Parts: sequence; C-alpha cells; structure tokens
Amino acid sequence: MKRIFKSLLLAAGVMLLASSCNNAAKMAEAADKIKIKCNPEVLEAVGGKINATVDVTFPEEYFLPKATLEVTPVIIYVGGEVAGKPFMYQGEKITDNYKSVSKDGATISEKIQFDFVPGMEKSELVARAKVYYKGNEYTYPADIKIADGVNTTYTLVDASGVSNLPMMADNYQEIIPQKEEAQILYKIGRSEVRDSEIKSDDIKRFVDALKALESDARRTVKGTEIVAYASPDGSYSINDKLSSDREKSAKKAFDQVTKKVDAGNVTTRSIAEDWDGFQELVKNSNIEDKELILRVLSMYSDPEVREREIRNMSSVYTSLADQVLPELRRARFITNVEYANFTADELTTLLDNNSEALDEEALLRAATLVKDNKAKLAAYKKAITRFDSDRAKYNAAICALRDNNDKDAKGYLAAMKDKASDAYKNIMGVIALRANKIDEAAKLFNEAGEIAKPNAAIVDMLTGKYADAAAKLKDAKGFNAALADILNNNLDGAAKKITCDCPKSSYLKAIIASRKGDAAAAKAELEKVKKNAQLAERVAKDVEFAKILR
Repeated sequence: MKRIFKSLLLAAGVMLLASSCNNAAKMAEAADKIKIKCNPEVLEAVGGKINATVDVTFPEEYFLPKATLEVTPVIIYVGGEVAGKPFMYQGEKITDNYKSVSKDGATISEKIQFDFVPGMEKSELVARAKVYYKGNEYTYPADIKIADGVNTTYTLVDASGVSNLPMMADNYQEIIPQKEEAQILYKIGRSEVRDSEIKSDDIKRFVDALKALESDARRTVKGTEIVAYASPDGSYSINDKLSSDREKSAKKAFDQVTKKVDAGNVTTRSIAEDWDGFQELVKNSNIEDKELILRVLSMYSDPEVREREIRNMSSVYTSLADQVLPELRRARFITNVEYANFTADELTTLLDNNSEALDEEALLRAATLVKDNKAKLAAYKKAITRFDSDRAKYNAAICALRDNNDKDAKGYLAAMKDKASDAYKNIMGVIALRANKIDEAAKLFNEAGEIAKPNAAIVDMLTGKYADAAAKLKDAKGFNAALADILNNNLDGAAKKITCDCPKSSYLKAIIASRKGDAAAAKAELEKVKKNAQLAERVAKDVEFAKILR
C-alpha cells in the first residue's frame, strides 16, 4: 500500500511539473495576447536619436506568478539590426527588482531610445521576448511587431547656412551730388555789390567751372540757388530787410557774370541772420573762449537773446567783429551738379581690364555684377589686396562657403579687423554648424540676434525644437520656412511658403499631399522629384510615402 501511495505522489509531482512547464511555454505561445502600442506610431529621428514611448499591456491571467519576462526592443533595417535596452517584468511571487505584473494583468509604459543609423528609414521596430521560469528559458516563437519605419523629414533641412548670409553692401553711388560754389561779400549795413567782388578770383573760378561743365559728359547742372545773408549783429528787423535787399543785388550780379554759361534754373532766398555760418566759423576759429560762445548758441534759440549774451562777452566780441562777422555779410552762389558714376557695363569692363581705376566702393559694386562665383571671389580678392577691405573679406568668405571651401572661408574671416559685429558672429556660426558643432553654432547665432534668426531656426530643426523654428521663420518664405511648418504639421502654411519650382520643393509638396491623403497629387509631385537622383533614391525609403507607394 505504501508503495502504491508513493507511486501516486511521484506521478502527481511529474504531472504538476509538466503542467507548470506547459503554462510557461504557453506564455510564449500566447504572445499575440500581449498588446504593444507605440507613440509615435511611426518612429521619428530627431537630432540623430530615435525616441518613443511603448505601452505594453498584459491581459488577465496571462502572467505566471513565478515567471520572469524579458522583452527586448529591436530595430531591423536593411544592413542590420540594433537591439535596445531590455524591459524586465516579474510575476507577483518573484522578489527581484523588476516591474511586477499581477494575474489581473497590467499596462506598463517604457521609454526606448536608439541612435539613428542611415538605412533605418525603411525599418520596423519589433519586440523579442523570453520567459524564465524555474531555471528554464522559453523563447517567444516570433517577433512582436511594434512600429514601421523611421521618419527623417527634419533631415531635409538646408543646413548649409549660406543662403542665410547676405553679402555686406557697398556704398557705391550711381549718381553723386556735387556743388560749384562762390560768394560775394558786402560792407556792413550795405546791399550794393562792389566791382571788386564781381571780379574776384572766387567768382572767376566759379564761372570757369560752369563753363567746364558744358563739355563734361558725366556731370549735369541741376540748378543754382542764390542765398543772401546778414550777419547776426544789430536788430533782427533791420537784418531781415538788409538780407532781402542783398538777395536782389546778388541776383543781378549773378546774371551779369553768368550770362554766357548754363547755370540751370536759378532760385533765390534770404536769411535774416546767418547763425549757422556764425557757429561754423567760430568752431573753426582760434578765438579765445569759443566753447563758451558755442554753449550760448546751444542754450538760446531767440536771435536777440543770443546776440545780447554774446555782446556781453566783451573780451571776445572784438575778435568776433574782426574775424567772423564780416564773413557772414554775404551772398552765396550754389550750383548743384549731378555726377553720373560708372554704369554697370563700365564697371564690369573696368573690373576685367583696368580694375586699378576703381575705388573700393566701385570694386565692391562690380563684384556684385559678376554671376560666376569664382570671378566674384577674384573681385573681392582685389579689394582685399588694394584696400584691406573688411567687407571684401567677409564677402569672399561667403563665396568660399558656396564652393564648400570652409578652410579658405575661415582664413578670410580671421583676417577681418571687426570681429564683434553681428554679421561676423552669424557667419562664424554657419561655419560651426557646417562642422556639426551644434552648441557652438547656437551660441553664436544667439549672440548675433535678428540677422541670424534663419540660421538659428536650422539649429532648432536639427535639435527637434520645431515650434521654435517655425516661430523664427514665421514671416519668411522658402524651403526651410516651409519645412518648419511641415514639421509642425501646419500643412497649409507650408504650402504658401514654397517658392522654388524645383525637385526639392516638389518633395515638400509631395509630403504635404501625402499627409493630407491626396495620393494622386503626391505621386504627381514625386514624378518631378525624379530629376534629382539623390531625392529620388530617398523616396523609396521615406515613410512619408509608405501608404501611397505600397
């Protein structure tokens, strides 16, 4: 009897062990009962990282109280696979330091992160699981699919920064205003023009200059103004009448000396008291206490108060009466002239054949007229050699960056004297960005301020700050501005900012159409993308088009 009882106990133990093993195996076999939800549903690369939240839901009566479950997230892509950090779960009778799952089931959130590797665009995220039970290991028979593909739309950003670097402007004047001027002086309190004034060397030079203008193809007379003054001594009413009388006599004298030359349209006016001329003459004089005189002029605007205060300075008034006031009893003949500078055609011809004839501003302007980047750079080099021009160095650096010659660009910038300007910080930020020194670039763009906003927006897109990028490019148009709106899913806003009829813009239009569910429009745009081999290759892997290209 005892032998029979022992046999029954042994059989029961074997059956219990078999039953337990069978239950553990069933955990693996029932993998389809585990629900895994990924947020976002399509993985997204941001700043070279793939981050997502995974919610793992275990149903009721699924998890054995004494089992441990290892779940490993894996990205499988063409060229390889990468396993992430495993998630560990334990039944309610296990005392290890893992996340516990009761027989009632549970939903547990997990964070996953992978480094993005080219090729992951077309991939899938799966979970691989193993059950550990009483020293035995049970591998789940198949991967549990979590998500498809990795969205890399942000990598479309134009991160070269060159298009956001405006050239430093020249100060070239196509029309240069000039003047030919002479004056006649009057005796104190008088308005008659003396013969000696009409025959003065100043008047002769003035008339000769007007005659020369008639044969000067580049200079054109635009008119003449006659301005008569009284010196600021005496009563205002007397000076007002005196300057008016001088206006009339000056016009007669002018007509007399210029009757054989073209002076253009002649206008006249009078100024009762020449305080501006007084101030200028005092400033340029050696009169003692001239600073005190100038202070009086700044303190009082009433002409009579000014005169009274200056007369009270008896120690200097004699000097004023001898040196300054006589020069203000006058009438000025001012002929305005326009000088026509080199035309665009002349500038480009001189740049090629006689650049020595061009000053710094003309040379900088000539460089803007050249379309070929190498020829443009050559023009800026001439300005650097001849004038040590900071603007030419800066613009030459931009030309070098356009040729992807960052080393030469840094050389030109290192030679600049002004390294404190916002423009300098902006371009140095671009160079840091192109070297993938993102933090350094961000710092420089921040210091540069408003001028660097388009480049700062690039950093925002590369680091996942899509809302900040869109805010910086709110009023901008072009590729990056449209891309920033796409990254914020502002599809209508993005469409309005696309300006270029080119494959890159067609790519953005295809994304917009695909996200809106317009497969026909997306495919039509992708046909245009085929003109760009690099973008065409991207299309096949891009999850943006996974639904329409199945």
